[in-house]
Amino acid sequence: MKKEFVQSITAMDDDFAQWFTDVVTKAELADYTSVRGSMILRPYGYAIWDNVKEALDARIKATGHENVYMPLFIPESLLQKEKDHIAGFAPEVAWVTHGGDEKLAERLCVRPTSEVLFCEHFSNIIHSYRDLPKLYNQWSNVVRWEKTTRPFLRTLEFLWQEGHTAHATEEDAQVETLRMLDEYAQLCEEWLAIPVVKGQKTDKEKFSGAKSTYTIETLMHDGKALQSGTSHHFGDGFARAFDIKYLDKEGKQQYVHQTSWGFTTRIIGAIIMVHGDDRGLVMPPKIAPTQVMIVPIAQHKEGVLDYAYELKERLASVTRISIDATDKKPGWKFNEYEMKGIPVRLEVGPKDIEHEQVVLVRRDTGEKLIVPVDELESKLPALLKEIQRDLYNKALKHREQHTSIAVTFDEFKNKLVDNPGFVKAMWCGDLACEEFIKEETTASSRCIPFEQEQLSDTCVCCESPATSMVYWAKAY
Repeated sequence: MKKEFVQSITAMDDDFAQWFTDVVTKAELADYTSVRGSMILRPYGYAIWDNVKEALDARIKATGHENVYMPLFIPESLLQKEKDHIAGFAPEVAWVTHGGDEKLAERLCVRPTSEVLFCEHFSNIIHSYRDLPKLYNQWSNVVRWEKTTRPFLRTLEFLWQEGHTAHATEEDAQVETLRMLDEYAQLCEEWLAIPVVKGQKTDKEKFSGAKSTYTIETLMHDGKALQSGTSHHFGDGFARAFDIKYLDKEGKQQYVHQTSWGFTTRIIGAIIMVHGDDRGLVMPPKIAPTQVMIVPIAQHKEGVLDYAYELKERLASVTRISIDATDKKPGWKFNEYEMKGIPVRLEVGPKDIEHEQVVLVRRDTGEKLIVPVDELESKLPALLKEIQRDLYNKALKHREQHTSIAVTFDEFKNKLVDNPGFVKAMWCGDLACEEFIKEETTASSRCIPFEQEQLSDTCVCCESPATSMVYWAKAY
């Protein structure tokens, strides 16, 4: 007996964590494996990552970077060269101790990130100012032995890109660091319809071994923040540890200045949690593997399927379009593609053929539009652009509604409870205050935004003179 309808999912307001898991599994984005904390990226989930990867890779290459690939394994002695770096990653490192039956003379780390590999390589190939800048990027997997895991958001293994660059001066490295942060921000806002807050991480939250870390922070539907991309300025710290020098134009030895920046499959979790609803996933059209799904109505009747396939062939030049010609009932198909978040459903049946029209149904609003067939080439792309814009504006409105201002610590605590989301508050720059806030509220500093506001003269925690305004939030 065939199942007529997809199973319902947990309501977001009842249990957001379960809702997220339901969407991941029932929209067929990912599945669990026999290895704790690992996930299988199913075809639909990987297709989304493919589209993200294609869009970002084009931006990376347009800014002059070249793709390379580094080894999966890192010798322990190499990892130990930069002490702050290894100290930050030590709790998450997975080690290989045996090759076959033989114990290795030196343990090998399964890469949690590739800084030390790039540094070793740079030290071998950079000799002169003429060798600079080196603008490299890698698409790969990494492994971090997380204690608590959740598909897409935090897994033992995940996919990402990591850029690594070397420059002649600190100023050049800083320009690169901020340039790539902007590329991430534009990708999120223009392609994923996710608004971001750009800023600098505090010293407590910055990348291990970095001089400074910059971030794009996004707000999920449940009011928690998600760090969605980071860009790090290393200064010459790694260069000194790995002896990466070059001869400048005056013939003097100088250390290079480096950057690193990364973007991961975690962003699929952001797409789910920013745009999804109680019916499942809602895909921004620009990144959706399928933008339009044709569902034939009464397809057993003569001419309906043939007509639907003709439409598919005709519209393939203006949209990513597919057709469900299976013998499942239309109601089942409607539920299936709503669950998967396909932006537009195109319904066509005998009466539509007779009237030379189709029915377009928007996934984001449920609105039904009757469109003449001869206008589809112009109406469909326009509708997809409208949906993309509306999703961004909806997410931006949600963020604005869930961004509060707090001047006192009591206000700060109340805002986190009454209106979960970002809280903007002044900070004195003292680590003790930052740690106290997290201990008392579980909210962490998300970033010191580039766009500063003078909300008050004193720190929200200790009432000492404030040095900066910070975005705070509970976070994934």
